Amino acid sequence: MTFEIISPHWQDYALLDSGGGRKLERFGQYALVRPEPRAEWNPTLPASTWEAADAEYIPAEKGGGGRWRTKPGLPDRWQIGYRQLRIWVELEASRQVGVFPENAAQWDWIADKLKGAQGEVRVLNLFGYTGLASLAAAHAGASVTHIDSSRRAIRLGRDDQTLSGLDDLTIRWIAEDAVKFAEREVRRGNRYHGIIFDPPKYGLGPKKERWSFFEHFAHLCQVLRDCLEERPLFVVVTAYALESPPEVLRLGLEAMLAGFDGTLTLGELVAEEQSGKRRLHLSVTGRWESSLDR
Repeated sequence: MTFEIISPHWQDYALLDSGGGRKLERFGQYALVRPEPRAEWNPTLPASTWEAADAEYIPAEKGGGGRWRTKPGLPDRWQIGYRQLRIWVELEASRQVGVFPENAAQWDWIADKLKGAQGEVRVLNLFGYTGLASLAAAHAGASVTHIDSSRRAIRLGRDDQTLSGLDDLTIRWIAEDAVKFAEREVRRGNRYHGIIFDPPKYGLGPKKERWSFFEHFAHLCQVLRDCLEERPLFVVVTAYALESPPEVLRLGLEAMLAGFDGTLTLGELVAEEQSGKRRLHLSVTGRWESSLDR
């Protein structure tokens, strides 16, 4: 059985409307329009509401990429908040903005798994982007190693850590290829109580290392098995840009976690509109939690 997982605690973010292959979102006081292929229906709100947005990402007519069309007065970046976290929103050439709002449910779940843990708890976050999951884990008491191939994402993560007043927490920010780093950790004998990974469908490492989800996910799961402590607390994977159901994660995760005493749940991260209450299914996820007391 799979589940729909919604982030219910946002105040500075809202999915205002969606449709026609786009979504209208509010980040703090500013409204943005971004492409959303999953929004195959018609918008609920009038065209004038969409046209009043502060910025819109315009995809290129041919090939990938695109550009932002912004209105006067939109700052280069601005702050929003989620619980204890403060987050910089910054328009990126890739159409991303520094935060995946639907992932907030993962941050809360990770923090909950770390509650009451005794002694040092080490967490590895691979493909970590700007590191909001890393900040949530560190705030809950973990020592975090954060890996992403993008130096820009690492820079944004460090900025969010400072903005959130969490500079005293232990987070190692490393710009590196995720698979190569995990393989080296196995050779070094380094182990973790929790693993977070958000593998894309396709990607490139700092040295142009190629990542393809369907080619490399099973191998990564096998490597990460050897990165787990004897009594791990949790594993959580979030996979974007997949047209497949959450079951695509099962074989890799079951092989990774075979022999560990715990429960695996598969689901989808979804966002619900304020307008028509329709739900966008944005990513698939697998969550494993230990059945043992640590």
